[in-house]
Amino acid sequence: MNGFSFAQQRYDAVSRFFHWTFLLLLTVEFLIAWTMPDIHKGTLPKGLISWHLFLGTFILAMALLRVLWRLTHAAPASLPMPHWQELAAKITHGLLYVILIVLPLMGWANASSRGWDVKLLGLLSLPALSPKGSPWGLEIGDIHQAVAIGLLVLVGLHAAAAIFHHWILRDGTLARMLPAKK
Repeated sequence: MNGFSFAQQRYDAVSRFFHWTFLLLLTVEFLIAWTMPDIHKGTLPKGLISWHLFLGTFILAMALLRVLWRLTHAAPASLPMPHWQELAAKITHGLLYVILIVLPLMGWANASSRGWDVKLLGLLSLPALSPKGSPWGLEIGDIHQAVAIGLLVLVGLHAAAAIFHHWILRDGTLARMLPAKK
């Protein structure tokens, strides 16, 4: 396969940790987002809204760490595949990285415009990204929802591609993100 052993084409343990941790975090964050109450003028960040903000800041911090890891640790060589699939994978991965950073920033800006104190992991107060009452900060909440749906679609495409590679092409793509068999 591409002149490398399969072990060399497996993602490292830290990359696999980030990958599966993001799946867990995004699953919980989407469940919270779908079940939390609608946010209106005067809504306070309590209950599920508070948990959504907590996880959002955690996802942002993890995304920044993941990007830093990716910039300092190259991905393993790609398995042989048609150019269009390689291009689609690069675009999808790039969009996932961008959205995992932009989406929490949008939520943070929206929370700031509502006058909510946004804290990293519920401990460290973060500076406001928009002034209280900011029209663009409030509007970005609606855009935040649309981008979140886009993220869900991208994650679905990513999972569908992994399943396609595993069950149809049987090319070992999915196994690269799984722990090594003993």
